[in-house]
Parts: sequence; structure tokens; C-alpha cells
Amino acid sequence: MPPLTCKGFKSCGIAAGIKKNGNPDLGLLVSDRPAAVAAVFTRNIVQAGPVVLDRERVKAGICRAVIVNAGNANCANGEQGMVAARAMTAAAARALGIAEELVLAASTGVIGAPFPIEKVESAVPDLVDRLNENGTDDLARAIMTTDTRPKTGECQGEAEGIPYRIVAVAKGSGMIRPDMATMLCFIWTDAEVAKADLQTALKRAVDASFNRITIDGDTSTNDTAILMANGASGARIQTADDLAAFQRLATHLCMDLARQMVRDGEGVTKVVDLTVRGARSDHEAAAIADTIAHSPLVKTAFFGEDANWGRIFAASGRAGVDFDPDRFDLFFNDVQMVKDGKGCGLEAEKKATEVLRLPEFSVTVDLNQGSAAAGMLTCDFSLDYVKINADYRS
Repeated sequence: MPPLTCKGFKSCGIAAGIKKNGNPDLGLLVSDRPAAVAAVFTRNIVQAGPVVLDRERVKAGICRAVIVNAGNANCANGEQGMVAARAMTAAAARALGIAEELVLAASTGVIGAPFPIEKVESAVPDLVDRLNENGTDDLARAIMTTDTRPKTGECQGEAEGIPYRIVAVAKGSGMIRPDMATMLCFIWTDAEVAKADLQTALKRAVDASFNRITIDGDTSTNDTAILMANGASGARIQTADDLAAFQRLATHLCMDLARQMVRDGEGVTKVVDLTVRGARSDHEAAAIADTIAHSPLVKTAFFGEDANWGRIFAASGRAGVDFDPDRFDLFFNDVQMVKDGKGCGLEAEKKATEVLRLPEFSVTVDLNQGSAAAGMLTCDFSLDYVKINADYRS
């Protein structure tokens, strides 16, 4: 596969000694010119130093670089955590010869561990030396924690007859819940996009993708998604049609990364496209989908390949939505398991069990009460998930 490139951007990733295993753990993304920037962050009230710092800096709407580390979250370190976050960006700014305020930071890893800023500072010169136009995969590897593989994506569009590209990397396989976007994600484009339009595009893309996935129902303290646009291609996203096309591309890219995250979820053996339809409102459909997607009993049934539809029915009923149980229908792929609130018998259960043996399948709930619908991408809950998180710090 050819490298993922985007005009005016360079990136890289190296091992700075932050991780105990010696794997890559420090990455850098740089634009060769000032870029418009948009971002969304965790809604957890416990927030890492880099999140607090970035929230302030993105208000200016301009960015040149993002420095990111894995292996240490730089969270719950008090004022020292803020000092370390600023020191990260200062080290990158000095090496790049740019203003510190134009550098954002991100961290992922263990919460509460003292941040090894000296390792970052000593590694930054080498990090900058390794910047190159084909460094996307190295950057993606440098931000991994329990991920088993890097997550990247790209797409191409055209505005005013000029082509542009969007490239992205992401990490995340645990602490995944739709509460902004429980992960790190960095997206960059060589199109020119106004800051306000960029923020709208990112928010909508996140809501349609990262806010529609779950692995374990937990929300991290470090969630950050950053979108940079530097205009190096010459393509300008200004008209309504061009903005709509850019939105479609950004959303598609984020949805692809979101699916990559669920597929690589901690201990995941099943990926499940969950849809709730026939609701009276989108809000009610989303509430039921969210409850089903996060139910430990539903998720363990998926892992056991058990067509225990009663768990899905029960989860729907505790979602805080008033619906008629006697109109409830349920499908595994195209196999109907429940009709009008009653099971469809042993033969249907046998067919549904065959569906559950697939690595990816769909579950559809139809309330038959309206035209609204909502979806989630969820997964099973396995023994390996417990093992991975039981000794995460060791």
C-alpha cells in the first residue's frame, strides 16, 4: 500500500523510552505553514494536562504541530502535569523554530504516573530530524497502547477543480464509549477550510462515528480529536456544495477509523452493527441503542454466541423510553428472532446462532411506533478483555 501523504504535512514516530517494552511512543505531526485547527475533547471532568492546554490553544484557530506520546497519560499529576504538557510543546517548538502557542500536545497511557518529561525533551531533536512526508504509519504506531495494529485512513476530494486529500491516524481499543470520542485521532488536510467550517465538520464527523461506538462503556481522561487544514493543495472549501462534499469525506474517514477501533478492541471477537428503528424520535432510538450496546449481559451473550434475545429485550425496556412491548421485533442479520414481543421459535433460534458465529453481524430492533432510527457499533465482552485490563499497569 502506498504511503498516506498530504501536501505540506510531515510526520514521524520514534521510541523515546516512555514505554517499558521499548516500542515507539513519541510522535509528531507538522504543517509547513500555519493551519486552521479544530478539536473536540473528552467530557470526563477528570482531564489530562494536554487536554486542558489544548482547549485554550485551539481557541486561536491556528496550529503548526501536534506532539503526542503513548505510555503515560500525564493525568492526575496536578500542576506538574501542566508544566510537563507545556514543556512538551516548548521542546517541539524550539526544535521546529516556531512559536510554542502553535504546538498542541496529546498523551495516552497510564493515569496517575509521573510524566517522564526529560525523556520527551531529550528525544525531540531526533523526532524532528525524522519528520518526513511518508511518516503516517510511524506516527500511528507511536500512539498505540493496547492496540494491536496501527489505524490509518485517507480519502480524496476536489474543490474548484483542484484535488485535495484528507489523511488521519487514530488509536483506541479500550476505554471506548461515545462521550466525545474515547481515543486519540489526528486528521489533516491540504485543503483550505475556514476554522468555523472546520469545527462544524469535525463535530459532525465525530458524532456520526466515534460517538456511535463502544467497547467497554468507559470514558478516558485524554480523549482528543484534532483536525488541521493548511491549504497547501490550493483547493478552497467555500461553497455549500464543496462544504457538503468535505463533510461526507471527513465523516466517512472517521467512520472507517471508528470501525477499525472496534475491530481491534481489547479482547473483541465480535463486531456488531446495532440499529434501533421504528422509534418516535431519534433521541428515543439512540437511548435504546445506547443501553443495548453497553449491556454486559448482551455483550457476554455475543461472546458466547448465545442467541439470548431476552437480554436485548430487557435492555430495551430499561432505557427510559416508553414503547409498546407487544410491537417489539428483533432480527439477527435477516433472521427474525422476535415478532410482536414474542420469540419466533427454536428454528429461528438455530438460524440466529449461526449468525452469531460470524465475526461481524447486525442486530436490528424495530419498535414499530414511528420512523426514527439510530445506530451503534458495539462488540462482545470476552475473557481476554478482563485479562488485558487486570494487569494493564504491569
